[in-house]
Amino acid sequence: MAALARGGDVSELYPEIEPYDHGMLDVGDRNLVYWEVCGSPDGKPAVVLHGGPGSGCSTGMRRYFDPSVYRIVLFDQRGCGRSTPHASDPATDLSVNTTQHLIADMELLRRHLGIDRWLVLGGSWGSTLGLVYTEGHPDRVTEIILVGVTTGRRSAIDWLYRGVAPLFPEEWARFLAGVPAPERDGDLVEAYHRLLEDPDPGVRARAARDWSDWEWALTSIDPDAVPDARWSQPRFQLARARIVTHYFRHNAWLEDGVLLRDAGSLAGIPGVMVHGRLDLGSPLVHAWELARAWPDGELVIVSAAGHSSTDPGMSATVVAATNRFAHH
Repeated sequence: MAALARGGDVSELYPEIEPYDHGMLDVGDRNLVYWEVCGSPDGKPAVVLHGGPGSGCSTGMRRYFDPSVYRIVLFDQRGCGRSTPHASDPATDLSVNTTQHLIADMELLRRHLGIDRWLVLGGSWGSTLGLVYTEGHPDRVTEIILVGVTTGRRSAIDWLYRGVAPLFPEEWARFLAGVPAPERDGDLVEAYHRLLEDPDPGVRARAARDWSDWEWALTSIDPDAVPDARWSQPRFQLARARIVTHYFRHNAWLEDGVLLRDAGSLAGIPGVMVHGRLDLGSPLVHAWELARAWPDGELVIVSAAGHSSTDPGMSATVVAATNRFAHH
């Protein structure tokens, strides 16, 4: 079933809060994952999965939940945010940063915090990760909230780095100019991956900046929208671009279409998918197909929004979903 949401803005988020606990979890492979917990120590557990991959958590993600009701867990996935080693360092080994590693990290963190079951909220790439986790550990998930739904299919990657190009001709021309001419008709994810691993730091920095500019162009429906400060930081740009290209060139280590085929395993787990009708980064069809395959998932379409969580109506609709499950 699909519902339609209109209106709302970021003022409908809960007030800013600070963590009451945080730490660095040794997940193996010389990786330390930053985690934090906000809200009520005795509240309903919820875990937030950030996008990217490689974006790291933001303080705004704490504000989707009523802090008097929820015990809110956030963590920075391997290689980004406050986790170490950081992928902005070209020496950081990304071979131990895969979807399966992140799932194992989530389980280790859940046990570390003494949580039996939790609500899973994932945005963009985080929605893919949330689906992988829930389909593999349905007994550990109470509810699911997915925002800007992605399902890890190869067609979605091809759309991002070729298919959507005619809608952004100026931005696409700049993105295409970032790779050597002989490679412009080929696999651009692979081409940018090579540039991001180049021994010349200037080459790496330019490739990271070009990659970030293209991805931001697809995010908001507002052409004048300003990205948050992280997007202009070379360290953030390089880490995120390295991790994204690493994941996408491997199709996130997922069999194509497997998350839709296995969506029947979500039966009995209630959930909400919040998706902007004007989302050009992840077209609505991906959320619609998942809604058809997930018996207990409700698709809420936000009429005037794209892929950005700050587009009109997105934040308010996510808050409405967490409120719905607060006492579930």
